[in-house]
Amino acid sequence: MTELATPPRQPRREFRNINPLSDLTTYRLPPAGIVSILHRVSGVLMFLLLPFIIWMFDTSVSSEISFARFTAAFNVGLGFVPGWFIKLVALALIWAYLHHFIAGLRHLYMDVNHHAVDKKSGNSTALATLFLSILLTVVLGAKLFGVY
Repeated sequence: MTELATPPRQPRREFRNINPLSDLTTYRLPPAGIVSILHRVSGVLMFLLLPFIIWMFDTSVSSEISFARFTAAFNVGLGFVPGWFIKLVALALIWAYLHHFIAGLRHLYMDVNHHAVDKKSGNSTALATLFLSILLTVVLGAKLFGVY
C-alpha cells in the first residue's frame, strides 16, 4: 500500500467566467494593480489632452497679449467654457503627469533592483506611488486654485 506523506490539498477556486454584477464588486485589486491601471489611464489622459497642452504652451509664450489671454482663461473662462472647468482640466493633467512620472520611476526602480520584485516591496512602492502622486496633485491643485 502506498500512502501519501502529506494529505492532499484542497483545490483552489477557479474563476473562469467572471460575472460583472456579482464578482467585480467583491474582487479586491492589490495596490500594484491599481497603480498599473492608473499608469495606463494617465498615459491615455495625457495623450487625449495633448491639444490642450499645445494650446497652453502656444498661448503662454507667443506674446504678452496672448499670455494675458491665457491667464484670463483660467480666471474668467474662455468663451462658453468657465474658468473653473479649465482649471479642473489642468488639474487632471497635473495628476496624469505626476502619476505617470512617479509610476515610471517605480518601474525603473523595479527593473534596476531585481530584488525589489516581490509582493512586499511591490505593495509598498505602489502605495508610495499613490500617496506621492495624490499629495503632489493636492499641493499643486491648491496653488492652481489660489489657496496659497
